[in-house]
Amino acid sequence: MGNMREMQIYVKVVVELPDGEQPQRMGREICRVVKKLYGVREAEVSSLIGPDEK
Repeated sequence: MGNMREMQIYVKVVVELPDGEQPQRMGREICRVVKKLYGVREAEVSSLIGPDEK
């Protein structure tokens, strides 16, 4: 296998949450799926911004 290098890719995700859904839980789930699907080493939520905070 060739040399692999570490990269940091920043992605902005905008979601519409159902009533009662916690933004933190949704963020954890998105990270879990990204790790599983793409085999990334680390995925994290760096911030949560509500519509009134834009």
